[in-house]
Amino acid sequence: MSGDIHRLSLVELADAIARRELSATEVMEATVARAERLQPELNCFISLQAEAALDSAKAADAALARGDAPGPLHGVPLAHKDMFYRTGHVTTCGSRIRRDFVPDHDSTALSRLHGAGAIYLGGLNMAEFATGPTGHNEHWGDCRNPWNRAHISGGSSSGSGASVAGRVVFGALGSDTGGSVRLPSACNGVVGLKPTMGLVSRRGIMPLSHTLDTVGPLARTVHDAARLTGTIAGHDPLDATSSRRPVPDYEAALAEGVEGLTVGVPTGYFYDIATDEVRAAMERSLDVLRSLGAKVVEVAVPDIERINHLSNVVLSSEAAAIHEAWIAGRPDDYQEQVRNRYEPGLHVPAVKYIQALAARADLLREFVDTALAGADALHTPAIPFPIPTREETNVGGGERMAEMVAGLSWCTRAANYLGVPALVVPCGFTASGLPSAFQLMGRPFSEATLFRLGHAYQSATDWHERAPDL
Repeated sequence: MSGDIHRLSLVELADAIARRELSATEVMEATVARAERLQPELNCFISLQAEAALDSAKAADAALARGDAPGPLHGVPLAHKDMFYRTGHVTTCGSRIRRDFVPDHDSTALSRLHGAGAIYLGGLNMAEFATGPTGHNEHWGDCRNPWNRAHISGGSSSGSGASVAGRVVFGALGSDTGGSVRLPSACNGVVGLKPTMGLVSRRGIMPLSHTLDTVGPLARTVHDAARLTGTIAGHDPLDATSSRRPVPDYEAALAEGVEGLTVGVPTGYFYDIATDEVRAAMERSLDVLRSLGAKVVEVAVPDIERINHLSNVVLSSEAAAIHEAWIAGRPDDYQEQVRNRYEPGLHVPAVKYIQALAARADLLREFVDTALAGADALHTPAIPFPIPTREETNVGGGERMAEMVAGLSWCTRAANYLGVPALVVPCGFTASGLPSAFQLMGRPFSEATLFRLGHAYQSATDWHERAPDL
């Protein structure tokens, strides 16, 4: 088994270590070797902390040898978007401005992973300050798609998506403010969850938008994502915005199947710019869910363009408030396209911002009462067109560049404003050889239902088992 360590899923690996069929040390040695070999090609990492990770792996083996009970992630190598704070360790946030920033407190999400036995391997590449859907980064170099290095890895959690897809690490955390977990998941062919607002503590992450940010996992399988979510979810007394609702047993829910569940397919907006190739992939994925016992129905959706407009008002205002001092004092330390996205927020009237916040509750109610009135989940494309190249989406990438960049998050932005969960699941490949994926959106705190649907789909297909040739 040791020669195929990188092929194992997170759950398979954790269970093998717990049974002592593999040692955490041999797993980490293999993982570090793969990370070092692929770093020049993929540029997934901003910092690779191999020596510390190997020491932690040896400690994990010693704990098992003493008879300590293993946690659900005991000995599993993980790496995370380089914006999750660790006391005394540099956290760059993918930026020049925070190149040497050392936080004085820990991310709650990372602390919970550590408590479950996971081992931190390093900080992953990302769009500067989590701003941008493509994965371009002038400060640290672009993260590259393991399926085709000429194409984008998606943003802003680019390194998280590429490292999991490249079988470097077995899972990663990202942040999602408008699609930043789901877009790299779709671009790289892995599973990604944007959780319900408040399900996962945001304590100890660099904020982009205080009322839109969420923390979620990227993983190879839905089962892996369910285990990671169950580990990091739940109330945090240090985060007043975190929910006090009990956390379900997401892994147990996977066994329930999809018989009796209803999947809604939107009749408006989400397919407005979808290509024929994407439409065909979505229909094939729906056919699988039908064959497993799910009912598929067409549903109306509310005015998503209005929701996206209000989301942009909130995001630009909150991001500008966070970055105002740096924009004034260090404007040249930003990538131009990142600074240009923040500056308009400095001029949004307070009345418009407050109105955008106040409208959320009514629009969430409308969304649930229309799109989900007769459905358990809404099924949409994750990205409405094939994955573009880095050149096409870079500054100076041509007259369609801005349109294409905006279109990447066509299907993802609304979930953040509404605060609902959304799960991305890979469902094949386009003619260009790049992954395609569908998105499931649900009612608040319906992650277990989304996991059931995604897991059932993966149990009947093998797209998640395909790996790039690296």
